[in-house]
Amino acid sequence: MTKSKFIKDKLTKLFEQGLISYSDLNNEILNLFKTKKDEIILKLELPTKEEFDILKKRVENLEAAKSKKNKKKKIK
Repeated sequence: MTKSKFIKDKLTKLFEQGLISYSDLNNEILNLFKTKKDEIILKLELPTKEEFDILKKRVENLEAAKSKKNKKKKIK
């Protein structure tokens, strides 16, 4: 009985360590991908959502002003 209990305890410890190391490995891989993604975004110099919205409004305003000028020219 003592040998089987000893073996059982060793196997459960080994199994627990395997699960812990698997979750640690999984977390490390996810962190690696997140950092690589952040590095790529920094290299591409992508704008933030707020900056993009501001630029979008500016372009809309410029297009509206341009269309107003074209309408005035056509009327004359």
